[in-house]
Amino acid sequence: MDKLSENLLLQKIKSLYYEKKLSTREVAEELNISRWRVIHLMRKNNLKLRNYKEANLVRFLKSAKSFKPKSRLSLLDQKLKIAGIMLYWAEGAKRNPNRRWYTLDFANSNPEMIKLFLKFLREICGVSEEKLRVYLYCFDNQDIEELKRYWSRVTNIPSKQFLKPYIRKSLSSHANNKMPYGLVHIRYCDKRLFMLIEKWIKEYLRELNI
Repeated sequence: MDKLSENLLLQKIKSLYYEKKLSTREVAEELNISRWRVIHLMRKNNLKLRNYKEANLVRFLKSAKSFKPKSRLSLLDQKLKIAGIMLYWAEGAKRNPNRRWYTLDFANSNPEMIKLFLKFLREICGVSEEKLRVYLYCFDNQDIEELKRYWSRVTNIPSKQFLKPYIRKSLSSHANNKMPYGLVHIRYCDKRLFMLIEKWIKEYLRELNI
């Protein structure tokens, strides 16, 4: 290959890799050459290849979203958004630097709060119903199946989307008086939604000069 042809090929590689964020394999397929040739030309010309962390980030950003946030909010929508993010700020799982996974997890025993948070997820965040999960925490002297039916009615989430419950041994016959229906976690596994809600919380706090 002459120098001019190699330079033209290199320009195409740079455009596909840096601008369009294709992987070296995708670049090779696009140009109908081997992946090793792409890597050889990049190294030969001192072009930086992504490390493992950077490659994972690119894949993450290019992957399809499982939710679609509402773009135009009415006054009522804005109130619902604020209620949802404040509920999550108070009762939701926070970022843990020791874990690499990010799952939205809102826990409460109050059915109205659970309904409100789900209304926020569904109407403001536009989540996928199939990805919603319910994790039940209860005592062994409670009717587990009845609790699952109860929370399925409250959440409008089918029981097949309930995770295996955590059943705590009751030390007293009155131990479950404070939580007659147990406690549920509403979970949604999507790092981008977790980060978006985290971002909304910070933006709202800035608006309030907090």
